[in-house]
Amino acid sequence: MLKYLITSICVLFLPPLFAEQTALVGGRLIDGFGHHPIANSVILVKDGIIEKVGTVDSVEIPSNYTVVSTEGMDVLPGLWESHAHLMLVGHADYGHWQKEYTDKLSSEIMPASAQQLLLAGVTSARDLGAPLEDSITIKNKIASGEIPGPRLYVSGPFLQHEPYPGTEHYRWGINGVSDAKRKVNKLADAGVDIIKLIDHDMMSLKEAQAIVDQAHARNLVVVAHSHKPDEIRRGLQIGVDNFEHTGLTTAPEYPEDIMRMLKERTAKGRVAGGPLYWTPTVEGLWNYENTVANPERLDNTCWHRGLEPSTVKDVKASLSNVGQLEYMQLTPLRKPTLKKKIQQLKESGAVLLVGTDSGIPTKFHCQSTWNELAIWVEEMDISPMDTIRAATYWPSVLMKVSDKSGTISVGKYADIIAVKGDVLRYINLLQDVDLVMKNGKIYKQDGIPKI
Repeated sequence: MLKYLITSICVLFLPPLFAEQTALVGGRLIDGFGHHPIANSVILVKDGIIEKVGTVDSVEIPSNYTVVSTEGMDVLPGLWESHAHLMLVGHADYGHWQKEYTDKLSSEIMPASAQQLLLAGVTSARDLGAPLEDSITIKNKIASGEIPGPRLYVSGPFLQHEPYPGTEHYRWGINGVSDAKRKVNKLADAGVDIIKLIDHDMMSLKEAQAIVDQAHARNLVVVAHSHKPDEIRRGLQIGVDNFEHTGLTTAPEYPEDIMRMLKERTAKGRVAGGPLYWTPTVEGLWNYENTVANPERLDNTCWHRGLEPSTVKDVKASLSNVGQLEYMQLTPLRKPTLKKKIQQLKESGAVLLVGTDSGIPTKFHCQSTWNELAIWVEEMDISPMDTIRAATYWPSVLMKVSDKSGTISVGKYADIIAVKGDVLRYINLLQDVDLVMKNGKIYKQDGIPKI
């Protein structure tokens, strides 16, 4: 046992492989711009930044660069997970989870979630909903290099008309226009990147508008739930930037008036401040019946990483009867509506983003993102290239960091992943990313974690 503990400790604190100057050589480059891939690519990385991009015939590799072979691999920008919940790790009983684990969010739960996302090839993530102090603490620890994880863009607490009982630590109620502005400013001053709305149809129009206007004045992106028709109508009215989920529970499609409003908004483009974005989060709904039929994926130990044995045991116990989860009672009825809703969103002109609701029951951070990509390609008739761009380029545009992230090009962060094989034919290869580099540091190589 002592030998096991010593080995575990050594592995836990093994630093990522980091050469100040690295050359990634030989792989096929899918750079995020959506153009034809580049064969036999060379990417020179210096001090965490992409210095040069080309081919083995056009780029001379300096002798003092550490060469990392990507032969036989597809090389991509690091993935974005546009809808994660780092405060959750798949447990099926929210009431129990909040009671037992709220005090462990910063010390155990969120660091584990961040590490799992990074090793799955997610180098940037939007964490949409958590207590403010925990959100900022984890964001800052990752940014400083104290703990490993994707670049975090956080919302902190939801803003809503009235928080549900027992959720006040990560949901803030709004009481009037001045309170709406005050709470947006409090979040902005603390360092959030996003304002997240839910039940905004239950606020007064003036309250909801004040939130969006103040958020935009503070240069923050506004995301909003789209569970209910009036959440979408109100969100479009007040100028929300990005809707989350497909919503409308078991209804077969979006109403005609909403489709008219969506098309009116997408027709404005830059005049309205840029594209309208939508994060549909479909894979959990689509795959739930598959999980019930074959729950083996729940036994994959990738989601144990960073969690205490007692936490792992607790999560497992909550999922022991996965086909009977109250949280999923309507999911089988929602699945048949998804293709129609995705088609409507595509036809509306909205820009779709890859996000998953990662962390909710049965959805683990080490699995969710690649599953979403696979469902888009295999079931929703979205091309592999468009799907990859929805998980790389477009999120960086929305979050106003496309000058630093989202593509493999000169001057960008060296956030790069590589996988053996052809992801444009077999998108499922992303379930087992071979190389993960973030900011020039290699956190996974040859499929082996370096943290």
